Amino acid sequence: MPGRGAEGRRPAEAVKVLVAMSGGVDSSVAAAMCLEAGHEVVGATMKLWGGASSSSGGCCSVADVEDARRVADQLGIAHYVFNFTREFNDWVVDPYVMEHSRGRTPNPCIECNRRIKFDRFLDRAITLGYDAVATGHHARLAREVPSGRCLLLRGKDPLKDQSYVLAVLAQRQLRHCLFPVGEMNKAEVRQHAVDIGLRTAHKPDSLDLCFVSSAVGRDGFLADRIDLHPGDLVDARTDQVIGAVSAVEMVTVGQRRGLGRGLGLGREGERRYALEVDVASRRVRVGSSEDLLTEIQPLDNLCWTSEPPPAPGTRALAQASAHGPALDCSIEPGGVRYLKPARRAAPGQTVAIYDGDIVLGSGIAAPAPA
Repeated sequence: MPGRGAEGRRPAEAVKVLVAMSGGVDSSVAAAMCLEAGHEVVGATMKLWGGASSSSGGCCSVADVEDARRVADQLGIAHYVFNFTREFNDWVVDPYVMEHSRGRTPNPCIECNRRIKFDRFLDRAITLGYDAVATGHHARLAREVPSGRCLLLRGKDPLKDQSYVLAVLAQRQLRHCLFPVGEMNKAEVRQHAVDIGLRTAHKPDSLDLCFVSSAVGRDGFLADRIDLHPGDLVDARTDQVIGAVSAVEMVTVGQRRGLGRGLGLGREGERRYALEVDVASRRVRVGSSEDLLTEIQPLDNLCWTSEPPPAPGTRALAQASAHGPALDCSIEPGGVRYLKPARRAAPGQTVAIYDGDIVLGSGIAAPAPA
C-alpha cells in the first residue's frame, strides 16, 4: 500500500507538479503536501463554465477561483487560471444534455475527469514541462514492483472515497498523477488545513453539478436545452397504462420517487420502480424491485486501468454508483455477470470494476436483459 504523503510510492526525487486547485480544502491541502514533500509546485484553476458565479454553487464559481488564488498566495506558489469553457461545454455539458434526451443517466463528473482534468489539463501540464499533476481526490496510488505498473486504489476514508470517478483513467495518465490526500480521512485533511492556517480549512464540500445552479435545478437546466415530453407509466406485467410522468427524459431506471401514487401492480402497498425508459414512444415501464434484478450487466466503452486487462472469467467487484455497494461478479466479454442477481444499473451510469481496493477499470451501463 502507498505510504502517506504526496508521493505514495511515486518516484522519491523532487518533481515539478501542477496542482489542480478547485478552491476547496482537499486541493488546498494537496498543494501544501506537495510542497512539504519537496516538490516544485504551481497551482492552476480550471475555468470550466461560463455561467458560473459566486452565487451559482458547484465547484467553479468566481469565489472558488479567488479562494484558490488566496491559498496559493498563502503557500507562496504561483497560480494560474486555464480557460477550458469551450472544451467543457463540448465534451461534458452537451453530452450530458444529449444523454438525457435519450432517456439515459450520465455522470458528468466522470466525463470531466476523462475529458478535462486528466486529458486537457494533464496534456497542458506535460506540454509546459511539469512531471505530474496533483488533485484533491480521495484515492491512492501505488507502484507495482517490478513491473512499474501504477495501481489505483480506494481512498482511506470510505465516506469520501473517489476512486469510482477515477475508474476511467489509464496507465498513461496515472503515471503522471499524485493524490496527496488519499491516505487521509476528511477530518485529517481539515485538521492539516487548520494546522497550517489555510483559509479553506472549514469550507463546505461542493455537492452540486458546477454547471447547474441551485436556483434553476436539473429540470430547469435541461428544459432550457431540450424539449421535455410527458409520458405514460406502463405496468411491465400487464402492459397497461397506469399513470403518467411530466417528462420522460427526467426518469432514471431504478427510480421510485416521483412516479405517482396508486399505480396498482397487484399487491397492496407494493413499491414501484422504473424498469425501462423509452423516450421515442414516451413510455416508462414500471415494476417491482424484483423486476429490477439481473444477472448480466452489459457495459459499453470498457476501459481498463490495469494492464494487461483482466481475462474473461476473472472474479471482481462491480460498483454502479459513487458510494454504492461493490457486488461480487465475474468479468465477461462486454460486461459483468453478477454471482447473485443484482439491481441493474441505469443506462448511461458508470460501473467501476474492482479487485478488492484496486480499481481494474470501468464501463458505461447499457440496457440489461429483462
